[in-house]
Amino acid sequence: MILVTAANGNQGRLLIPKLLSAGLPVRAVVRSEASAAFLRARGVTDVLVGDLAEPGVQRAAVRGVSKVYHVGATLSPGERAMGLGLIDAAVEAGVEHFVFSSVLHSIVTDLVQHEIKRDIEEHLLASDLEFTILQPSNYMLPLKLQPAFERGAFELSWSLTRRQSLVDLDDVTDVAVMALVDSARHAAATYELVAPGRFTAHELGEVIAQVLGRPIAVREIDADTYATAWLGDRDPATATHELAVLRSISARYSAHDFVGNPNVLTWLLGREPTSFAQFVRREWLRTGSGRDRD
Repeated sequence: MILVTAANGNQGRLLIPKLLSAGLPVRAVVRSEASAAFLRARGVTDVLVGDLAEPGVQRAAVRGVSKVYHVGATLSPGERAMGLGLIDAAVEAGVEHFVFSSVLHSIVTDLVQHEIKRDIEEHLLASDLEFTILQPSNYMLPLKLQPAFERGAFELSWSLTRRQSLVDLDDVTDVAVMALVDSARHAAATYELVAPGRFTAHELGEVIAQVLGRPIAVREIDADTYATAWLGDRDPATATHELAVLRSISARYSAHDFVGNPNVLTWLLGREPTSFAQFVRREWLRTGSGRDRD
């Protein structure tokens, strides 16, 4: 049995179908009945609903589990408690292998979420569990493409001239499957997962424009404006942690490049990782708009 946390999130929605298609039993942990219903409709029979920051939920989640894939809830104020407590519960339950989805350059502690993930990595190393740590770069997310597709504007909440490396979550979850299926081969490994390229916002906008076949404006927005896409109808006054995370990202990425090397991901996949252009093309086709042009 493989436990997947944040099972209805960006990674879980990609990872779980891959595990199920490989014939592996999955237990999914989600916070809402709506997410549970979504996963059950897609073939997940073992779904636990609860707040993973609570010790009782942590113990229930790992009971009878042989392997864990833990995705830290980056915008949750309970992320540290989830990670540390789940590791402790995994030790008590005799879990064989713990795979943690961390972040590239977790030692950069002026980023709020990096400091949390660094602490979880350290706790995992001290647990004596067999482990694999994945350190993906900034995700290529459909959410970041929506303004470009819908309004013709690519928006980032940091300096448009700073460079960043990206990675496709489809590639990240391919590596996660490797670590969960062939755990002995990937035991005690820490993998930086980065796609080729170091892009300014202007260069990313040029890629999007080429795929869409029309000009794309590139704009810098502040962290609080960007936060509205994540928070939806929530009152920002109730989201102090989320805003602290996003503001720290804006400050760091405006002051420094955030880049990595694609060699490790290329070696693991046995192929070239997905490029940003390929990602944009795929998402453009998924919206239906791109199909009309082909």
